[in-house]
Amino acid sequence: VRATGRTIDDEVGNRKKGIGVLEQRQKRAIVERMRGEYPTSVVCEVLEYGRSNLYYQAREVGDESSIKAAIMDVAGRYPKYGYRRITRQLQREGHQVNHKRVARLMGEMGLCSKVVKRRQRTTNSNHQFRRYANLVIELVIERPDQVWVGDITYIRLQQEFVYLAVLMDVFTRSIRGWHLARSMEVNLTITALKKGLQRHRPEIHHSDQGVQYAASEYVELLKEAGARISMAAVGEAWQNGYAERLMRTIKEEEVDLSEYRNFAEAYEQIGTFLEEVYSKKRIHSSLGYLTPSEYETEWNEQQNKEYDIKEESP
Repeated sequence: VRATGRTIDDEVGNRKKGIGVLEQRQKRAIVERMRGEYPTSVVCEVLEYGRSNLYYQAREVGDESSIKAAIMDVAGRYPKYGYRRITRQLQREGHQVNHKRVARLMGEMGLCSKVVKRRQRTTNSNHQFRRYANLVIELVIERPDQVWVGDITYIRLQQEFVYLAVLMDVFTRSIRGWHLARSMEVNLTITALKKGLQRHRPEIHHSDQGVQYAASEYVELLKEAGARISMAAVGEAWQNGYAERLMRTIKEEEVDLSEYRNFAEAYEQIGTFLEEVYSKKRIHSSLGYLTPSEYETEWNEQQNKEYDIKEESP
């Protein structure tokens, strides 16, 4: 092939000997520079560069702005999502992306996690109430309401501190009960527990050894519900790791991003986060990238199918 008095071999002959060491991006640059003078198919053949790469990458670059906007939207809604969760969320919303592309774009956009702040201690284990053994340390959790975990955290408002108590089902990550109050007295945890017991019953209730969970009134409610009581050892926060991680998520994805003007505003916004965002919109890698609500619904449907099959069997 001849063009402008030169052959293509004259142009790339020297490079051809070293084609094996050229990177794909280098080959692409050569093709782009020469495609105006020579047929693209010939240039690609000489460089051993697939023509489909040109069209695929051109299309991909053309979509970058829309994908970046989608990434920014998801990152804004779920600030602590890493690239894998953002990838799954984008796929759920109909975007054709993979985790490598999302990771690259997030790097270009400067999206990274915030430094985690150490939280103030809210556990008072200096009391005379009975302490219970840890029943879940090696337990295999395989069904809803097998284990509930509870914890308390503080929240700073403009003029005061308030306190949040939450109960979560470990298997589904579903929020079973919660309450926000101005005091850490036992009524804080009792109110959260009563909310949870309205619709569900735990087989085991696990918490730290704080006075709010060891108090007679709280323990009595659990026993009436038929729950066994389990407690982490004093000073061993990792033994209540599910609850600790939940509280960190609440802080990072809701509390730290908000400036509550008063108690009523905090109560409303935190309630919305727990009941709507965390439970129904936020996907969890441990749940196969489903929301707690979706995961629990699917599990129940599967159990019903298995039950129906058993009923139909002779």
